[in-house]
Amino acid sequence: MPPLPEPSSDATPIPRGWLARKLLPGGTEPDPRFTLANERTFLAWIRTSLAFLAGGIAIEAFAGGLFSGPVREGLSVLLLVLGMLISSGAAARWLSVERSMRAGTPLPLPLLVPLLALGGAIAAGLIIFLILAG
Repeated sequence: MPPLPEPSSDATPIPRGWLARKLLPGGTEPDPRFTLANERTFLAWIRTSLAFLAGGIAIEAFAGGLFSGPVREGLSVLLLVLGMLISSGAAARWLSVERSMRAGTPLPLPLLVPLLALGGAIAAGLIIFLILAG
């Protein structure tokens, strides 16, 4: 992609809102393409979170004949908690990446990846075990 044109020196910067000033203090405005890419990544994590939430609801609502009550509820709660953690982690990650880009520092490690991998593996393993044992 071609570089974006530099703003003219006589352009007055538009002041940011109070929330943006509170969440993103200091630093320089990054290239909008990077900010938008960060936003797309956030939205991808939110879609993943929604999938976990839908899975938890589906197991509770439709797996009554497949699993006993406590097992079904445990699996549902596990998936719902994972969905909530991924959603809140996505917001924290978006903010930390945005701050890093503004400060010109290295990007933070994605702590959501091991959480998603471990949580998904545990949930899938439990479901497979319970299906085979039942």
